[in-house]
Amino acid sequence: MRIDLGDDEQPEIGLIALIDCIFFLLMFFMVATSFKQKEQQHKDKPLPIQLPRASATPVRALAAPDPLVIRVDQAGVVSIGGEGMGAEALHERLREEARRQPGRPVRIEGDGRVHYQSIVRVLDLCQFEGLTNIAMLTRRQ
Repeated sequence: MRIDLGDDEQPEIGLIALIDCIFFLLMFFMVATSFKQKEQQHKDKPLPIQLPRASATPVRALAAPDPLVIRVDQAGVVSIGGEGMGAEALHERLREEARRQPGRPVRIEGDGRVHYQSIVRVLDLCQFEGLTNIAMLTRRQ
């Protein structure tokens, strides 16, 4: 027995769907290239940046004061200028420096193996006396 399935039609390529895909691709590439052009235009615009100015000067009278160097060795002994001192002597020396030059920078040079608490004590004393321009340096002595 033969079953009739209908007319045998030849397959057709759906041109409408193909044209839609081509238009979507065309729009995608048009939009993508317009974004790329805008990025190139923004890169060429100058940015309003204020650069820092150098504070170094060859004139000694206008130069920043030399920092007060405080060294802390591995045992926690504090020294200024090679002279070891205790907490009270350091406090008096910092008070005197703050009175003479309130904005004088301080550099704390600590040994890499020193307990951090020794450095914190020196920092506290400096800040207590109003010396807040502090730099820290770690060395192996």
